[in-house]
Amino acid sequence: MAPSNNPESRTPESGSSPETSAPYGSGPSPAPAPSGGVPGAAPSGRVRLHHLQQAKANGSRFAMLTAYEQYSAEIFDQAGIEVLLIGDSASNNVFGNESSLPVTVDELLPLCRAVARSTKRAFVVADLPFGSYEVSAEQAVATGVRFLKEGLAQAVKIEGGAYYAPTVRAMVQAGIPVMAHIGFTPQSEHALGGYRVQGRGDDAQRLIDDALALVDAGAFSVLMEMVPAETAAAVDAAIKVPTIGIGAGNQTTGQVLVWQDMAGLRGGKMAKFVKQYANLREILGEAARTYADEVRSGSFPGPEHSF
Repeated sequence: MAPSNNPESRTPESGSSPETSAPYGSGPSPAPAPSGGVPGAAPSGRVRLHHLQQAKANGSRFAMLTAYEQYSAEIFDQAGIEVLLIGDSASNNVFGNESSLPVTVDELLPLCRAVARSTKRAFVVADLPFGSYEVSAEQAVATGVRFLKEGLAQAVKIEGGAYYAPTVRAMVQAGIPVMAHIGFTPQSEHALGGYRVQGRGDDAQRLIDDALALVDAGAFSVLMEMVPAETAAAVDAAIKVPTIGIGAGNQTTGQVLVWQDMAGLRGGKMAKFVKQYANLREILGEAARTYADEVRSGSFPGPEHSF
């Protein structure tokens, strides 16, 4: 175990003093937090690692969404979403690529800064993109440092199983909180033979072993993607840190979705695990059509919009 930097070793004891203000300033004053959310979270401060751990201990749950820019981040923060992820899914959902593989560190860092600057309460996690951590633990630490220093993230996420436990340990010992990502790992889609469910049948034990190794190395949470619900529940029962699911059933501590999928902005066929809570694509399309019609007809701008 990595004792000095494991999140559990830093969790405040029951009855201890609450987190105090940062001694050198902490940006704008935080907005009032919405009701509900992670138990024990400071009512007007950041969600922290120990708040997520308390959710695991108490059997409560938290919500996580991707965010890539100012307005979605601000809206989700004010709505009470506890964790925001600047995902490498920006490759597909911001930059127009067909997969997450092409996106780079330099492309993600400005998005990360925008999200971090626009939130007052959510815990901000950044994906390490493909090619930015696989070469060595030293490379991973250097990339993680960039996301915390330049991107203003509070943690990073990396994909991979037990093989990456030494990498996680090195990052945690360097002071970089790490969320592990197992099951289907999109950066390995070619090696995995496409988008395929992981952890079926006898393969379930591999995911449990992966999770145990990553938690032992210091990961503060384990995200599971496209994993049978029964397998995800077994992983959750085997480890003492929060689990987060996406296509992994409902027995995890948290759930995550890509926000454009959740809100119905992206078109096309949705994955089985996606639930759409709005149809922003239709709303924005209708607004754009109405605007264009009014411009062409000369009704906009009207007198009330003119000087």
